[in-house]
Amino acid sequence: MTERMITVRGVRLCAESFGDPDRPPVLLIMGTGASMLWWEDDFCRLLAAQGRFVIRYDHRDTGRSVTYEPGCPGYDAGDLVRDAAGVLDAFGVRAAHLVGVSAGGALAQLVALDHPGRVVTLTLISTTFAVPAPGGRDLPGPSRAFADFAREAEPDPAGRAPAADHLVEYARMLTGGRRPFPEREVRELVRADLGRALDPASARNHDLLADAPRERPPLSGLGVPTLVVHGGADPMFPLAHGRALAGEIPGARLLVLPGSGHGVERADWAVLASAIREHTGRPHPPTGEAG
Repeated sequence: MTERMITVRGVRLCAESFGDPDRPPVLLIMGTGASMLWWEDDFCRLLAAQGRFVIRYDHRDTGRSVTYEPGCPGYDAGDLVRDAAGVLDAFGVRAAHLVGVSAGGALAQLVALDHPGRVVTLTLISTTFAVPAPGGRDLPGPSRAFADFAREAEPDPAGRAPAADHLVEYARMLTGGRRPFPEREVRELVRADLGRALDPASARNHDLLADAPRERPPLSGLGVPTLVVHGGADPMFPLAHGRALAGEIPGARLLVLPGSGHGVERADWAVLASAIREHTGRPHPPTGEAG
């Protein structure tokens, strides 16, 4: 387990691997604005111990990857999609099992649509549709508490780094409030993330990214075996998003984590790692809902 700098399409990204390179590769894609540290070390080790070669990486403008001036990203959302495929190239991986959380789940969907030969399976956690439906979708918005929190957290016009206390409270809000919050562990993670970042303020560039203009087929045409994982207490994308996503992707399975919020919570690691191991170990999972 060592970090390494890789060159992907002319830019420098930081990546790290766990486990045996001869085992089935799993690429972990974090949500935008978040570094690879949010795929916590022990979770990555747990996946690797179950016989997977695990790769995680920092998006542009996070962690130790290339940074751009705050407020002026020199790339668009399509570049983040192509970066994921480029990380596989840097590790000599032709195709991998993709696991994405939040906006990383949307990126994983787009990689599967744009580069279907690079994706063996998809695991989509705490996410929603990456492409619009012709007739639209009637899905609930964020919880009122989450929306109020996001509205009160006004952007810093000076582009300064976000305060650790704010990030801890944001992580608390994402849990949905049904479980005890592991504040000490989260605060340590936030401190490590801010201390490691080349420029913590640059992560806010992800909020400014435009979608790359490109026509894509609907998710109903996706031919990749898919596991959708969603928390019953998700305050950002309520459970209806996960149910609808699993219903639109042919053959997708839905795993509901009843007390979980938005993201990869420590309390779910064992269940989630086991589900990923099972899903990535069989090419054609049956349709249905678990949990």
